Amino acid sequence: MNPVAAPRDVQAVVVNYNAGPKLLDCVRALLDQPGLGRVWVSDNASRDGSIEALEGLAAAEPRLRILHNGRNLGFGAANNLALRSDAAADWLLVNPDCLLEPGALEALLRCRREHPRAGLMGGLVRNPDGSEQRGCRRDLPRLGASLARSMGLSRFFGRRAWTDFDHTGGPLPAAPVQVGAVSGALMYLRAEALAATGIFDEGYFLHCEDLDLCRRMADEGWEVMFVPDAAAVHFQGTSSRRTPLRVHWHKHRSMWRYYAKFDARGHSVFLNALVWAGIWTRFLLTVPGAVLGASASAWQP
Repeated sequence: MNPVAAPRDVQAVVVNYNAGPKLLDCVRALLDQPGLGRVWVSDNASRDGSIEALEGLAAAEPRLRILHNGRNLGFGAANNLALRSDAAADWLLVNPDCLLEPGALEALLRCRREHPRAGLMGGLVRNPDGSEQRGCRRDLPRLGASLARSMGLSRFFGRRAWTDFDHTGGPLPAAPVQVGAVSGALMYLRAEALAATGIFDEGYFLHCEDLDLCRRMADEGWEVMFVPDAAAVHFQGTSSRRTPLRVHWHKHRSMWRYYAKFDARGHSVFLNALVWAGIWTRFLLTVPGAVLGASASAWQP
């Protein structure tokens, strides 16, 4: 298969926070993708030696750039530091524990060429066991799904009674298809679309900033596409395994921000209060498991 020529320079950005050895594997897989220019690693003050290990590769690889942020800026803000460096480029965003398979970028570029209104594209993100990871093709959040998930009601009513926006539904398509949202672990951003919608909302520290960007793309008339031939393996949670309670807190804070930003205006004060209460009740229910998870991680070598 001949590589599909990039319409312009395509750059990649990886936000790192204590991703360990997976970071080096991620960057090497990116550098092996035909048609990719620079690879930016935006590091949020990692202390696990992952950046020190990467610096040896950077010394020999002129396409690799490392941004030392000095503190943990969160996902969106750390991505934005790289995105602001070249507003004319298309960007490929990849999590540090996500390994692109050969031909992934070529598949995204084909979709870009064949779908002129494709502003944001994602690929087939797999778990290490080969199964499709939840969230790599999904609907945008709906009020019913938010209430059901936040208050634990979906277990009683089932998915058919609610729109489960994290659920991957149906057989894998044979060609790119339009979806509501894709996974933030692997996102391709078209320069013109990014200029129209703006970069990440830095009011999110972690979680939901990918949904926010997908929502704004759709609101501006751009298509969000799922590209099944753009495949990657995602070792989910590598960076957050040792701080699960903090991650859960940011996740629920981001859920409320997303709802308040896009949906609250169309509903009553009572209903908005119910959603807020549901989100934070859900958080409180996750605390015991998160604390136990943190304790277990502390004993791991």
